[in-house]
Amino acid sequence: MNTIETKARNRDDEAPVDEAVLTAVETAMIRIRRRQARRSLARPVMKGMAEPVDLHTLAVVDAVDEGTSESGQDVTVGFVADRLAIDPSRASRIVADAVRSGFVRRVASQEDGRRSCLELTALGEEAVAAAHRTRQNFYSHVLDGWDQDEQQEFARLLTKFVHSLDGVSRG
Repeated sequence: MNTIETKARNRDDEAPVDEAVLTAVETAMIRIRRRQARRSLARPVMKGMAEPVDLHTLAVVDAVDEGTSESGQDVTVGFVADRLAIDPSRASRIVADAVRSGFVRRVASQEDGRRSCLELTALGEEAVAAAHRTRQNFYSHVLDGWDQDEQQEFARLLTKFVHSLDGVSRG
């Protein structure tokens, strides 16, 4: 059995994932990735802001917001690098840009005063709120016509998929 077949198994006692399912997921993920690469959701957020925001800064703001909502975890440049799947030196540069542009600020860690953490400024919080509104409005249009059960099941399965994806990425 090759690596792909091994990873296709959920557990030893379960059958491998059906090839048609793998093909359908792969095709859907390629389409999602292409759509994300075009930054079709980021551009409307940027237009809705009083202050101009760079796409990379918006990515940093999203990562800091995500980290802030996870309990007990300091949001550092390393955290941003992990969330954006980029090397730490690149993350350091785009975080520095986000700090210079006023969306993020550096603060001392409450756990270790020698370590620098990141938090959103009021402008960063405005960007996060605009991003959430824009994305949720977009997804509302996409899910329009789906019944309530379909919407809830899609949210449940997508969340489960992302958690599994995170586990494979980190494991």
